[in-house]
Amino acid sequence: MNEAGSRVLLLDVLGTLVRDPFYDDVPRALRMTLQELLAVKHPTAWVEFELGDLTEAEFLDRFFADGRDYDRERLLQSFADGWRFLDGIEPLLRDLNAAGMRPHLLSNYPIWYRKIEERLHLSRYAEWSFVSCDTRLRKPDPEAFLRAARTLERSPRECLLVDDVEKNVAAAARVGMRALKFTGADTLRRELDREGWLREGLLK
Repeated sequence: MNEAGSRVLLLDVLGTLVRDPFYDDVPRALRMTLQELLAVKHPTAWVEFELGDLTEAEFLDRFFADGRDYDRERLLQSFADGWRFLDGIEPLLRDLNAAGMRPHLLSNYPIWYRKIEERLHLSRYAEWSFVSCDTRLRKPDPEAFLRAARTLERSPRECLLVDDVEKNVAAAARVGMRALKFTGADTLRRELDREGWLREGLLK
């Protein structure tokens, strides 16, 4: 597939394409509120897991700052059951593919992205090109965006990032990328269509 001529579409995953279970399902599985969970979870373990510095077992050992015992299987299942496409996203990805666009995924996530793939088969629509546990770079580190552009042999200005996190959008813009904050599939569809990303023939 072509990539909009010289343009490349970079998509965040959790919160942009796929629902993030952490904010609702995980606290409920652990019989806590989100606020209670945030107060007692380990302050750096998740980031280390996303960077590939911790194995899954090591991450689970460090999930709580005080090392308390908890139902690990219940935690894992709450993530697995919660991953699903956000409303309107799968049809949008299908339409992008039909127009000749195969996006690249630029995601902060641990090795669990492979479980997302097993569940949703996201690779039908996009490439798992830049995941933090593999690249060892996390947004909003400028190098996360610059390496993606270099790897794809594009300049930053030829890349469009879509992300639901404002600081990531701002960081991408600072290195010269066009960046859109994701607020919903309908709004994103209108923005992409207006610029020709969904029109077959304009991308070739």
